[in-house]
Amino acid sequence: MNFKDYIRVIPDFPQPGIRFKDITTLLKNGPAYQAAIEAMRQQVADLEIDVIAGPEARGFVIGAPLALALGVGFVPIRKSGKLPGETVEAGYDLEYGKDKLALHKDSITPGQKVLIADDLLATGGTIATTINLINKLGGEVVGAAFLIELSYLDGRKKLGDIPLTSLVTY
Repeated sequence: MNFKDYIRVIPDFPQPGIRFKDITTLLKNGPAYQAAIEAMRQQVADLEIDVIAGPEARGFVIGAPLALALGVGFVPIRKSGKLPGETVEAGYDLEYGKDKLALHKDSITPGQKVLIADDLLATGGTIATTINLINKLGGEVVGAAFLIELSYLDGRKKLGDIPLTSLVTY
């Protein structure tokens, strides 16, 4: 299946010159969505995974079904202030400012093998922050899986030597 056929590209969003990759057109198509999750499952099937972590919000729609397909748990990574329990946080830079991600302190145990799943690898900032959070809790990042990778933004370079997979590359 050519998954690019199900991803809408919107020019000049959110600003001129950006070609936004809109996955909502893939998500609304049940067979395409299911096939994408299955293809991603196959890409990471050889990794030893205890839990999947996904940053909000689109990491939830990729990570949670992938976790179900693999028979492992899912850990949501949220923006600061959105989780009710005791958290660890890590900051990161945005194009126009800063933000923080948070993870419940009890969501990952030391030595647990974690796969990060998200819709998009762009510059790698969000995923590098996610790796930082997992490391703070003693988890071992065994890989990262993405629906889309924007290879021209070199996000892989920020993520070290963890195994990365992407279903679609632009």
